[in-house]
Order: sequence, then C-alpha cells, then structure tokens
Amino acid sequence: MSKKKVFMLRLNPDVYAALEKWAADEFRSVNGQVEWILNNSLKDRGRSPNKTEKNATQKTK
Repeated sequence: MSKKKVFMLRLNPDVYAALEKWAADEFRSVNGQVEWILNNSLKDRGRSPNKTEKNATQKTK
C-alpha cells in the first residue's frame, strides 16, 4: 500500500454535499473523489507527479 499524506481540509457544507453526491454517482468515497479530481487537474495542466506522455511533451515545448 502506498503512503499517503494526511491533512485537514475545510469545505463549505454545500460544496461537500455536491462532492458527496458526485462521489456516490461514481461509486467512490468523498476522499477518493477529491483525489481523483486533483489528479486529473494536475495531469491536465502538465503538473502530475507521475510521468506521462503529456508531461514529457509539454516540457519539450
């Protein structure tokens, strides 16, 4: 199992409720949904810590 950093996140109750609904729609926990959103956002912007073809392409431009 990979080690994960634990931290506190404060959210507006309405934002949390929207995340909770979205997570349930995709059969994820709220934590898993937040992690998925963050990973996708990092990947889309070429900042993912994982080496991907998109990251390599963006760095050479």
